Amino acid sequence: MKRILYTLLLLALCACQQNPGKPLIGISCGRTASGNATLSKTYTHAITAAGGIPVVMPTIETEAEADALIGRMDGFVFSGGPDVDPAEYGETIWNETVDIDAVRDRSDLLLARAALRSKKPVLAICRGAQLFNIVLGGSLYQDIPTQVEGAIPHADTLHVIRIEKNSILHRVFGKDSLTVNSTHHQAVKKPAPGIRITARTSDSVVEAYETDQVTAVQFHPEKLLQTDTSWTALFRHFIERCQ
Repeated sequence: MKRILYTLLLLALCACQQNPGKPLIGISCGRTASGNATLSKTYTHAITAAGGIPVVMPTIETEAEADALIGRMDGFVFSGGPDVDPAEYGETIWNETVDIDAVRDRSDLLLARAALRSKKPVLAICRGAQLFNIVLGGSLYQDIPTQVEGAIPHADTLHVIRIEKNSILHRVFGKDSLTVNSTHHQAVKKPAPGIRITARTSDSVVEAYETDQVTAVQFHPEKLLQTDTSWTALFRHFIERCQ
């Protein structure tokens, strides 16, 4: 692990020297069944298109590794993936739909807490948005269809979100609503202290929130970018905050 971390940091430093002025953006990754790192190229493409240098952060095991890695980056994207263990917010598993990866949970929690300590900008996407609500003291609906009365479909579909004025989404797009993709079955239940809810669906499920440091979206703008380049604006706004 230490060798992997050292190699990653060396590559990141080389990239930074070759691209002065471009921020290094650490991106959390998932794991295959055999434990290998995996990440959709849509994340790295989105960061590159917006003017950043993407660096895939490996699964780490200690707070010291997290601090060393976070210290080299200028900002962070926390990516989508499986559910966070409900034990992290004081609950037991609700039903069979809850899918957890304990190794990734440990790594992401260490990285998220280190990122918060760093005060550097964070863009949290899907699982990432859920992760930071937990770390900041909130909880989740573990399964929207069975826990939210009157819930609209949120898995493998498109839906409209209502956007609050004076939010990053509203400033970036200048709209009161947007049509976004939806591939989740969990979402914010109890908002963490200090977060500002900035977008919801018609069933009141939280689709975006902010703190002074974290911009969190429940949908996947990096995938939307593949067919609608206007979504580059959200990533460009994030990159500008990292410079």
